[in-house]
Amino acid sequence: MKTIYTYLIVILAMLFWGLTFVWSSIVFEYYSPITTIFLRLVISTAIMFVGLKVFNLIAPIRKEDYRLFLLSALFNPFLYFLGENYGIKYSSATISAVVIAAIPVFTPIIGYYFIREKLSKVNIMGMVVSFSGILLILVDDDFSLNVHPVGVFALSVAVVTAVGYAIVLKRLAENYNAFLIIAVQNLIGIIYFLPLFLFFDLHDFLNIPVTSELVVAMLELAVFGSSLAFVFYAIGTRELGVNKTNFFTNLIPVITAVFAFFVLEERFDFYKILGMVIVILGVILSQLKQKMKIVNMYRFFWKFRK
Repeated sequence: MKTIYTYLIVILAMLFWGLTFVWSSIVFEYYSPITTIFLRLVISTAIMFVGLKVFNLIAPIRKEDYRLFLLSALFNPFLYFLGENYGIKYSSATISAVVIAAIPVFTPIIGYYFIREKLSKVNIMGMVVSFSGILLILVDDDFSLNVHPVGVFALSVAVVTAVGYAIVLKRLAENYNAFLIIAVQNLIGIIYFLPLFLFFDLHDFLNIPVTSELVVAMLELAVFGSSLAFVFYAIGTRELGVNKTNFFTNLIPVITAVFAFFVLEERFDFYKILGMVIVILGVILSQLKQKMKIVNMYRFFWKFRK
């Protein structure tokens, strides 16, 4: 029963993250990406710190880790959210979700150069497959871009910074609770975004009428996408392990595509759908490394028994 409950909340986390691409598209009808991210972080950070206080999870930050937190917040939420949100604004919710879903495929490249993690043949094959799928999505029959160049650049920034963030996060996770890391990063992210918000968006923000659609979508982003999804994901990681939980992230672009079709009325031709399928297959393929290790260990064990 506990396992079923865990699987359900992990699926809920993926549902919320998949819907963030749709909710962001709705908010962009009113606010720019900078205002959207800033407000999302303010609401989410308040929720996270209240939760940390209630469950007595607040701990002091060591001085030697200040730079790591500043760097991690620069990667995520600052640069990553800018890349992701401008990617959504200048492409589409579904295309953005598919490209972002390929992040786990390219993470081993950075891991190889910075922490000397070996690249397997499966990793390389997954990269090639996913990259070919991304090209199929972004390029027309005449090899011209069917997505605004700003969207392509923004999504590239999101992928690169997410990979770099994973390296920094690995060091922070050795000493701090996951909820505390996210809350502190969001708080620093607010400080990073504040000058941009005040300089570029404050005037428009004060003059844009607030509607129920806008309020609901913004609260959905902050409460479900930036808060509950992370909590549910952390619980899933604790109960199921990192590999099993990460496997469910393959659902995110599928969820986004389905809801974008019905809510945003996005339409895709055969080649775009094929490209999405190829990207997801590449992601799944890249995650088979750990499973193959387990299978090989199992075979070795029984060979030894015999």
